Amino acid sequence: MYGYDVEGNMDFPPLTWEWVFPPFCGLKYMGKTLWWILVTYLSLFALSDGRELKLRHKWNHGYQYNHTLATILVEYASAVYLSDLTALFTWTCSRCSHLIKGFEIIELVVDVEHCLQAFVGVAEDPHAIIIAFRGTNALSLQNWIEDLYWKQHDIDYPGMDDARVHRGFYTAYHNTTIRPAILDAVARAKSFYGDIQIILTGHSMGGAMAAFCGLDLTVNLHEKDVQVMTFGQPRIGNVAFASLYSELIPKTIRVTHNHDMVPHLPPYYHYLPQKTYRHFPREVWLYNIGLGSLVYSVEKICDDSGEDPTCSRSVSGTSISDHLVYYGVDMGSDSPASCRIIMNPRIQSIEDTRGNLRFSRDPAAPLIKLNREIDNPINVD
Repeated sequence: MYGYDVEGNMDFPPLTWEWVFPPFCGLKYMGKTLWWILVTYLSLFALSDGRELKLRHKWNHGYQYNHTLATILVEYASAVYLSDLTALFTWTCSRCSHLIKGFEIIELVVDVEHCLQAFVGVAEDPHAIIIAFRGTNALSLQNWIEDLYWKQHDIDYPGMDDARVHRGFYTAYHNTTIRPAILDAVARAKSFYGDIQIILTGHSMGGAMAAFCGLDLTVNLHEKDVQVMTFGQPRIGNVAFASLYSELIPKTIRVTHNHDMVPHLPPYYHYLPQKTYRHFPREVWLYNIGLGSLVYSVEKICDDSGEDPTCSRSVSGTSISDHLVYYGVDMGSDSPASCRIIMNPRIQSIEDTRGNLRFSRDPAAPLIKLNREIDNPINVD
């Protein structure tokens, strides 16, 4: 009986001449018995060699990684974490300057019930609708990572045969207040600005939600030329889903960082190709090389498999600190509480019966002028 090694691969003895042809075996092994031994061994060996299912659709090589765009979008993915909703909605927050100065938010939605947050707005450079989703708070990150290890529930994705996705990520986008608020804001922005480009971004779980939103906009709203760039995103579906996603949204980049553990989750089991989760292309891996005090940052553009063994899969995914910084930008909440929000009571918002909040305004409307001194903040923990 054979066991398994630490990576879950079947642990077979080495194939030797003595194993196939035992000493002094005589002629009794020269008939059907020998053939059964050979067939059985080779079959088991084939199951353990880790051959992977290939993506059915090739990634669009016409879409290239843009470093400048990445350094812009990572700032949006960082800003959406902030708990000061007044400063965020008026774009006067501590993270709302530098490369993303002048951005106009037209929708800020907070699903208090599920600790989710996202915004929709219009940027001048790049001239596009930007949609950003918040990831998991750093304080609850460890518990969330443990859930990714063990709670791998799949559901069928509508209209996609054999495509299966992670239930938690799918539900976070589709079955909360996030989706209707996002789609409504996109429709208002498009009616004002016309056929403007849509770019989605997010970090960690926010990256997973950005991917599902991009797919939703493409499949259900028939939007063209949707772009998605995520940071530290986990796997969200199986190989069939990855193939369909890469065909429908070829303008997608997943940025990973050094030993960031989240892109390694849910675990990838190459010996269960039909069931395992798999990344869609294309990955850009950020890592450092150097000797002593001389350290250089490298951006490696990976292959079109989605699971390039020379990129983040070439290292162990053991670091939470690598998950919390991308391009030198902090990726995480500014609040010590997991789902705390602060807002000025003079800001008008829509609140449903479950306490979820929406802040909306028409595109190109003047920014609301507020005193940054918040006398009576409303805290929701």
